[in-house]
Amino acid sequence: MAADLTRSIVLTGFMGAGKSTLAEALAAQLGLPWSDSDTEVEKREGAPVEEIFAGRGEEAFRAAEAEVIAGLLRAPPQVIALGGGALADPTTREMLEAHLVVLVDVDEETAWERSSGSGRPLAADRDGFADLYRAREAQYRLAADVIVGSPVAAVGELAAVLVAMAADPGPFPYLLWASAGDRSYPCWVGEGALGQAPWPGTEGRRIVVSDTNVAELYGGRVEGGSGLVEIPPGEEVKTLETAERVWRALADQEVTRADTLVALGGGVVGDLAGFCAAGYQRGIEVVQVPTTLVAQVDSAYGGKTGVDLPEAKNYVGAYHQPAGVIADTGLLASLPPAEVAAGMAEVIKTGLIAGGSLWARIAAGEPIDDRMIRDCAWTKIAVVASDERDGGRRQVLNLGHTVGHAIETATAYSQLRHGEAIGLGLLAELRCAGSGALRDEVSALLEQAGLPVTLPGLDVDAVIAATRLDKKRVADEVPFVLCAAPGEVTPGCPVDGADLHAAVSEIAS
Repeated sequence: MAADLTRSIVLTGFMGAGKSTLAEALAAQLGLPWSDSDTEVEKREGAPVEEIFAGRGEEAFRAAEAEVIAGLLRAPPQVIALGGGALADPTTREMLEAHLVVLVDVDEETAWERSSGSGRPLAADRDGFADLYRAREAQYRLAADVIVGSPVAAVGELAAVLVAMAADPGPFPYLLWASAGDRSYPCWVGEGALGQAPWPGTEGRRIVVSDTNVAELYGGRVEGGSGLVEIPPGEEVKTLETAERVWRALADQEVTRADTLVALGGGVVGDLAGFCAAGYQRGIEVVQVPTTLVAQVDSAYGGKTGVDLPEAKNYVGAYHQPAGVIADTGLLASLPPAEVAAGMAEVIKTGLIAGGSLWARIAAGEPIDDRMIRDCAWTKIAVVASDERDGGRRQVLNLGHTVGHAIETATAYSQLRHGEAIGLGLLAELRCAGSGALRDEVSALLEQAGLPVTLPGLDVDAVIAATRLDKKRVADEVPFVLCAAPGEVTPGCPVDGADLHAAVSEIAS
């Protein structure tokens, strides 16, 4: 039986993203027809796209494309794959507001590998291709209601979520479809998400794990919450002792593998509750509900869970992907300014990894808004999709963290917020990379956010010793993540001991 939709599901994205492949797969799942705008233009014009470009020029093709798309969007609801340049037409963008728009995101290098040599008119020149990719990037994201990666995992699960969204005009938060290993899950991001997003997880009870501060503010807003385990706030409680307290509380409440933990709080709660979910009865579902900026842009996604030891941060843990993430940006309004500032360090780190339009907005000092939060979150989700367990690419997410975590360890997790330590770590690691001008730019952004750029009295030797306990070290040398420029980040780099000492001493001066 065909799905009953009130609007079409429209796939956008750059050439080579796999929009037509996904459109066909979704249509088969939903029992709906599907259309490809390029194919429909070719039918109407009686010539391949390449010939239209060559004979009549791109302007003629775009005019025909806009007319064809307008007809498809006026037709009964279906699945539609748009050409990569379709969003350049303002009428098309306006008409898309009445439909469910899914961005099929693909990185530039993969897009080039798939498109070059295919005869596509705009994929003949590598430099021009890169310029076009960067020019269209922001437009795709602004038009979309959903972002998925390419290739898409768990098409059936995704189809079920999309049909719910396309059958009901909403409101729905922005959806990021995450994939890692053999798991895929929805990440809902936006103001009001906690009351609007469909709840993921099992059909059993929802047991909330939260710190005492957050539980008082938001514990009652978890739909269907039927149990509560509270812990004190602060990094100092992210320990095995606290984990045991949570496990025993779950046992006292007779929680089973049919139930779901809800991690309601910041990074400490998310890491600890996720770790407890991974270990309790050998694994139960967890839904992450991040309430801090650090957690909403970074730590809630990707399935890393764990606790600290006195010797080193996050030394005991597990990979345990959540059943879903609900990042209600409206909850950030209750954060003290210092907590918002601490989150800015992770925003800057993510921008350095992503480069492109995200870094440009951060470097320009644009305020934190829903768009920036979800773009940061998607950057992490996309990295994790390529490397769930830190075997390579995922290590770029450790930018600033080798020194930052060492600073936290050397100060006994009590002197700085996590984001404050990461900001200092970024400065040290940019100095180690020889990126002096970029270090100065990042330092100015950190100061603008109200974050420290020095820590007088810091024990330099203790920090350097703590870097040797970094959990990603597998040989004698500590692997650092070095950033030559925004978007140019390399993991697994050795750093000369004298250079590291000078970089950390600069922070301590």
